[in-house]
This record gives sequence, C-alpha cells and structure tokens, in this order.
Amino acid sequence: MEYLIDTHVLLWTMFEPDRLSIKAREILLNKNIYKSTSIASVWEIAIKNRIGKMPLPTGVSGVFSKIDTLGYGLIEVDQNHVEIYATLPLLHRDPFDGIIIATALVENMTIITVDENIHKYDVPWIW
Repeated sequence: MEYLIDTHVLLWTMFEPDRLSIKAREILLNKNIYKSTSIASVWEIAIKNRIGKMPLPTGVSGVFSKIDTLGYGLIEVDQNHVEIYATLPLLHRDPFDGIIIATALVENMTIITVDENIHKYDVPWIW
C-alpha cells in the first residue's frame, strides 16, 4: 500500500510529531512503506508562509529539504489529477484538499489525514 501525506501531517511530522496518531507515526517511520506528499501541499504551505499565517523557520526550501531527508516522494499535479478534481462533489471548498483527494484517487493511494472534510469523500484514508 502507498500513502499520500496530507499537508497538516507533513507539518506535524516536521514540527510537532507528538500530534501524530500512533498508526500515522508507525507508517511514517517505516522505511519499507512508500510515502509521498503532493506539490500542492508545499504550495499551500508556501502561500500561508508568504501571507504570514504560517511562519516557517526553515523557509519553503527547508520544507523541500525535509521531504527529501524523510525519504518521501513528491507528486506533481498533472492533467489526470485536475480532471478528477473537477468531478469531485463540492462537500467543502478547500482546493488543496480537493487536489490531494484527486491525487490519491488517480495514484491509488491512501491519505494519511485527520481532516474530517477529507473523510467525507469516497477516498481511502487512515489516521
């Protein structure tokens, strides 16, 4: 099974690992399990950093460096992801959650997330 790391999980892994569930921590620490995050998550972090909502001590380049250090893959957003995103029911309005859901569906991945809004969609997730 392959896992897609939601934005808040990526941030908690980097800055507040005690907030992770036991199951999430087991998966994230297991070097034999393939884990990725979406470039959309890094983009969301960069936007929040830029407007002062989420100051990053390491800057956005530090986020990329940490993703690499942790051994996570980085999935680019492509046409297939956008086309699936466009078909999702509008259960809430966060476009970043939408593209993460679409990415998980296209790539056949399980999302690691505590986000109740993502749980509303027909997409595999764990927490």
